[in-house]
Amino acid sequence: MSDTQTQIENRPPTVASLLFERVAKTPDAEAYRYPVPSSTGQGPDDWKSLSWAQAADRVYAIAAGLVDLGVEPEERVALASATRVEWILSDLGVMCAGAATTTIYPQTNAEESAFILSDSESRVLIAEDAVQLAKARERRAELPQLRHVVVVDSAAAAPAEGDPEGWVLSLEDLEKRGRAYLEKHPEAVRERVGAITADQLATLIYTSGTTGRPKGVRLPHDNWSYMAKAIAATGLVREDDVQYLWLPLAHVFGKVLTSGQIEVGHVTAVDGRVDKIIENLPVVQPTYMAAVPRIFEKVYNGVANKARAGGPAKYKIFQWAAGVARDYAKATQDSFRRTGRAKAPLGLTAKHKVADVLVYSKLRAAFGGRLRAAVSGSVALAPEIGYFFSGAGIHILEGYGLTESSAASFVNPGEAYRTGTVGKPLPGCEVRIADDGEVLLRGPGIMQGYHKLPDKTAEVLEPDGWFHTGDIGELSPDGYLRITDRKKDLFKTSGGKYIAPTEIEGHFKALCPFVSNIVVLGADRNYCTALIALDEAALQGWAQEQGIGGLPYAELVATPQVQGMVQGYVDRLNAGLQRWQTIKKFRLLPRDLDVEHGELTPSLKLKRPVVEREYQHLIEEMYEGARES
Repeated sequence: MSDTQTQIENRPPTVASLLFERVAKTPDAEAYRYPVPSSTGQGPDDWKSLSWAQAADRVYAIAAGLVDLGVEPEERVALASATRVEWILSDLGVMCAGAATTTIYPQTNAEESAFILSDSESRVLIAEDAVQLAKARERRAELPQLRHVVVVDSAAAAPAEGDPEGWVLSLEDLEKRGRAYLEKHPEAVRERVGAITADQLATLIYTSGTTGRPKGVRLPHDNWSYMAKAIAATGLVREDDVQYLWLPLAHVFGKVLTSGQIEVGHVTAVDGRVDKIIENLPVVQPTYMAAVPRIFEKVYNGVANKARAGGPAKYKIFQWAAGVARDYAKATQDSFRRTGRAKAPLGLTAKHKVADVLVYSKLRAAFGGRLRAAVSGSVALAPEIGYFFSGAGIHILEGYGLTESSAASFVNPGEAYRTGTVGKPLPGCEVRIADDGEVLLRGPGIMQGYHKLPDKTAEVLEPDGWFHTGDIGELSPDGYLRITDRKKDLFKTSGGKYIAPTEIEGHFKALCPFVSNIVVLGADRNYCTALIALDEAALQGWAQEQGIGGLPYAELVATPQVQGMVQGYVDRLNAGLQRWQTIKKFRLLPRDLDVEHGELTPSLKLKRPVVEREYQHLIEEMYEGARES
């Protein structure tokens, strides 16, 4: 057995133990960076740091404060906050108290928040600000088990009329309470951590279901301890790395990155404000970051549209450089697969050097100039966009996992990455492909089951541990997995042809720099259609060039110019598809799809049933008079 495998099998029962080890090993090393508004209130944020010892001091104070509030092992403490350093410290505090974190997206409305708090039987809620506190207040009568709300923003922690005594306190107050408790019981946190067993509940993450109520996924302490060791064992993350973490920590993809960091010991810069990403990258200068494909699509579209705005010559150079990047990426990846060395033909290498000076170097600078690799997950990245970034020197390593598998089950292996695949399984993760093409997983990262839903658990989790992912995939002979579609998203036309919509959608995103979202339709119909939402900023720039600038988005997409422009891209898409896959008709949506209207999950996954219900009239319009066969 390899040392790596031994290390993963002999892991401690909890990440809390790994935190103790990390603090003992590198107490003074930098752990976290986080932004604070500048002292003048003007200009860019200041960034502050916490060492591992300073972070642990706050974590143990939070843990002891929760113990002092009466929180018992495995009792739930909910966290409703955007991504910020206090989210991580609070989550680790909950873990060190032996309790379990229930994650709630800050965008979740009061009704669904109350459902999650009630279903999880959370005793304490750690709320980011007045907005999150107000949701709990609004539904307090339905939540008799919720004993306290701890507010991160101290200014918002004032009690209101009708609040029970002591119901609201600030995170600062909780930490003070914890320190006072530790003075009397100095070993309290170590005793709680020492009593944690591997199968004890650590986290309840509620999946954003496309229909019905979300399901609580039960993830024990061992899931995170395994993930921490398995991520370290891949060798993709190093102790001298700087990670930029902006992903929602209520989502399993963001959460797993906090476990891997503790094991490896690198720096993490934490700021969940998506509108600050472009501003933060040159400041943070990350060596690696994780993102969802939508971010890379936006960057790609932004670069393409900036080049277009620079005039025909500049746009022609960009298009040439984009083609060179893709050819170079395909050549070097193919060479590495065959020989173990990434080489391209001399002529292509010469073109690549010129394109690097003209285009790629500026793109890398926009990412901070030090980005060694970016990990992409949650949904599939269009391969042509992946090849573009790869050829430009921004290596996007696609990975794969689900909430039910603690996020990371597959990831592309460093230099040997292959665009269009999600890489190889993490150490300790088993995979097999079922007869119908479904990907099945087994290993230490798989959930215990759905909270209080044994029937739902039995539908996906076999007695021998195999988990049914619901995704369709293919394994290469040397173990690389390619996800082709969600099992439930695959549809059959009335002509009997199977269609994988996400594959077609990905092709279109790579072709059209103006697209934001696209939904391909055609189940039980005799041809395929699409609903398309455009990126408003990119579209307005194009509209100015065409002399139709200044119109509101909804009016703009109705113009013959925009309809004709999109038709051109649809024609290019269709030219590369099989006849039965081609998009015969499309409709441009009057606004983009978003989380607020429930069409996207907080991790930006498409909720197809919601979109189809919302725009049923447009869908019917596209099939009016069609002869079904």
